[in-house]
Amino acid sequence: MMKKRDEYFDNVRFFLIFLVVFGHLMRPYVYDNPTIYALYMTIYSFHMPAFIFISGFFAKGIMRPGYIKKTAGKLLIPLVIFQVIYAVFYYWIEHEDAPSVSLLIPEWSLWFLISLFFWHVLLLGAVKWLKPLPAMLLALAAGFLIGLVTESLTVLSIGRTFVFFPFFLAGYYVKKEWFQPLFKLSVRLPLLVAAVILFVYFYDHTHLQIEWLFGSKSYAALEAGAAEGLTYRLLVYALNVIMIAFCLSFVPRKPFFFTSWGRNTLYVYLLHGFFVQSSRRVDTLELPPSLFVLFITAVVLTLILASPLTAALFRPFLEQKRPGFLTKKEKKS
Repeated sequence: MMKKRDEYFDNVRFFLIFLVVFGHLMRPYVYDNPTIYALYMTIYSFHMPAFIFISGFFAKGIMRPGYIKKTAGKLLIPLVIFQVIYAVFYYWIEHEDAPSVSLLIPEWSLWFLISLFFWHVLLLGAVKWLKPLPAMLLALAAGFLIGLVTESLTVLSIGRTFVFFPFFLAGYYVKKEWFQPLFKLSVRLPLLVAAVILFVYFYDHTHLQIEWLFGSKSYAALEAGAAEGLTYRLLVYALNVIMIAFCLSFVPRKPFFFTSWGRNTLYVYLLHGFFVQSSRRVDTLELPPSLFVLFITAVVLTLILASPLTAALFRPFLEQKRPGFLTKKEKKS
């Protein structure tokens, strides 16, 4: 039973990282096609909150000695490295005068790395000093109130850190057996209906600001007053919860050839941006490609970057570990 559940979570992670890639590929075309807009909005209503929820679920060793130090090395070192790489990358493709590196504002998708580190730090404090209910209430309050701050919320990814922390915290507190009811038809069917309704709603309302789903801007920046902003955040949180449940209920539990590749999501997350950002600057892609082309591109890119070969090549660079074949050779000798 434990093995099946582990395979299920690997499938979840693989599916979610595919949606990250797919969503980033769709981004330039969301306002050109209502179907792409609706699919993009539907995906963004759950894919990062679900990813963060699952990340929290796997943070149950938070109280182990050295856990935060190890997490810092795994997340902050790649963050600094890729901040520099992206600066050089943009300098090259944008023909800028000189590379520009900022360690305070994460580049593009790198916000996740610094927020993930802060979520672990906040989790440690919550577990040490608070009971689950007060911790969740405090996390939710911070998620609501951070939108009232009028200063830039992109510095150190402070906005997304507080907006999404409740999902990380909830993932930590949840138990494996709590997922079981999601696989019942009586639960799956209503969740499917809710997802379809949401997709249709987005299809008919293509004027909605997608930034409400990002958690990276203040209410004022989204042209909303305090009461309106708090109401929208409450609605978004409700959608997030429903759609996370929808996602988790339909991910298959049986193993596939790519199941174990779900452990390689970091490589996909960090490396796919170079392809995506390059593709956004190719003139021939100014017209919206078909959704099918975007889908297949996302599948191929995810499979390549999550493959054991990619993990073996980049593990020494991203995780400061020697390639697996060298370790095995040493053990044999």
